[in-house]
Amino acid sequence: MSTSSEIPQAQTEGRPATSGSTWRPAKRSPWSGWITFAAILMITLGFYQAIMGLVALFKDTYYLVESSGLVVTVDYTTWGWVHLILGLVAVAAGFALMRGATWGRVVAIVLAVVSALINIAFLSAYPVWCAIVIAFDVIVIYALTVRWDEAST
Repeated sequence: MSTSSEIPQAQTEGRPATSGSTWRPAKRSPWSGWITFAAILMITLGFYQAIMGLVALFKDTYYLVESSGLVVTVDYTTWGWVHLILGLVAVAAGFALMRGATWGRVVAIVLAVVSALINIAFLSAYPVWCAIVIAFDVIVIYALTVRWDEAST
């Protein structure tokens, strides 16, 4: 029978100290996979938002309606900056979720709600794209909130 003192140093680095001789990884909830999925989705959504922002900044004639036809009448340059900033923060929150930061989870939920509201206001400019982003936002909110106590980040 081998004991933990016989295991070479290279094999024990980074492992938590246990009372037994066998190291076992921490038990993870099946919902932790949803957290990873939400993190990847947040990064993807962030890139989508940033692309929407850059298009609004550089080619505002691309959208289906004039800025006066939006739910909130604001110039496309303003919308572009809002989408670009929202996208960059969403990417950062996605990477924070990947690292397991609790603040990343809270920020991701808030950003998903804000993103859904902003895309509702932007819906008439590009309906299909905004509807997809809103659906992804709802999935992120679901993944991060349904089993808050079971999923360890």
